[in-house]
Amino acid sequence: MTNAVFLDLQNTADFERVYVSSLCDEICPAASQDAYQTISVKDEVTSHTEAEEDPLAITLPGEMKSPAETSLHHLQPVLGKERPYSCQVCNKSFRHPCDLTTHQRIHSGERPFCCDVCNNSFKQRGNLNAHQRIHSGERPFCCDVCNKSFRQRGNLKKHQRIHNGERPFCCDVCNKSFSQQNGLKTHQSIHSGERPFCCNVCNKSFIRYCDLKRHRTIHSGERPFCCDVCNKSFAERGLLKTHQRIHSVERPFCCDVCNNSFRHRSNLKAHQRIHSGERPFCCDVCNKSFIRHSNLKTHQRIHSGERPFCCDVCNESFIRHGNLKIHQRIHSGERPFCCGVCNKSFTQRNSLKTHQSIHSGERPFCCNVCNKSFIRCRDLKRHRSIHGGERPFGCDVCKKSFAERGHLKTHQLIHTGERPFCCDMCDKSFRQLVHLKRHQRKHSECGHFVVTCVVNRSLKRVF
Repeated sequence: MTNAVFLDLQNTADFERVYVSSLCDEICPAASQDAYQTISVKDEVTSHTEAEEDPLAITLPGEMKSPAETSLHHLQPVLGKERPYSCQVCNKSFRHPCDLTTHQRIHSGERPFCCDVCNNSFKQRGNLNAHQRIHSGERPFCCDVCNKSFRQRGNLKKHQRIHNGERPFCCDVCNKSFSQQNGLKTHQSIHSGERPFCCNVCNKSFIRYCDLKRHRTIHSGERPFCCDVCNKSFAERGLLKTHQRIHSVERPFCCDVCNNSFRHRSNLKAHQRIHSGERPFCCDVCNKSFIRHSNLKTHQRIHSGERPFCCDVCNESFIRHGNLKIHQRIHSGERPFCCGVCNKSFTQRNSLKTHQSIHSGERPFCCNVCNKSFIRCRDLKRHRSIHGGERPFGCDVCKKSFAERGHLKTHQLIHTGERPFCCDMCDKSFRQLVHLKRHQRKHSECGHFVVTCVVNRSLKRVF
């Protein structure tokens, strides 16, 4: 919204047109409209914006021609793209002296505009005006598509790009485009390798300031955002909002292909790659690609041998945190997944799903050679090796090969002499569990009833 108009006058001796300011209603001469930098009163500015232009600073080329004109302190000379006003600290230059003045507050720390409610102070009046809408609840800028309202006009403009698909900020390296300039700047750090935000505790550095703030909570342990339903607390407000969808069953992010909905936008994006076939995260060792970056990181531990998740009971370590949690249920005896038909319970959700196929008769995995079907995918894979004759797992001692890794491991016990399955009645040991069970039947026939439980390849009696 420009607070000025230009009018043609017949009787001006020195100028063809005049400039009328709607701020003070005074008439000022102008050589041409294009020679002026007309300033709009900005209804909103964010705290991260560079110097805001003073609504009273209207620029005029050349020198003032009359005392009346020289009294207009809000008119300053500027022509074209000239930036004559330079900061003596960092040499950044500006078109208008008011912009320079605002910029210099960055160096001086001056924040002259203070909120009378919470005493928060700001470098620019526009920032104060926008801030005061937090207290008043005023959201004057409304989207004409979905009626969502905003405190700042700039936020409305960014939001409208969701509807119109506009992505005006383009990376000159890979041509990826963004709806916001901040998104482009963050993206460009990937190409430059720049990570300007550094933790002063552990020196870990980050591309975005918000990532640094999130990281700092690890050191401080601060979790100020608390759920009013279950009292679980979070380091970030966004994480709390996402968590609260569990209680509300809200899943606002919906796939436009299959209508599957998600609590997190990131989960929707990852899901959409199933439809598009995009697998952007590639292992630089074996070239295997993944839908999610987290899946790539987990996969890379196979090559590095890293197993960061360790059981505090038996010290067994795992590549994935989920695998550790499942393992710990062996020690705790927890079996949280229960069949609604026969009440049998399981330590893993996948085991329950497989079990439920027994009741439903569903065998979803079908061999495309002989049409034999299976409850589990791994059973189908094992079966396929019959047709293909593939035996990818070879013994490095005798070169014998096997269709399954488990068969190779059992075979290798012959070379190592290890017999991990031990009978607790007579201390006889075996290489395979099936052999131990066959042996235990001899004791049960003699009146001994033994139930064995395998935990970390050791056996114990369960009474």
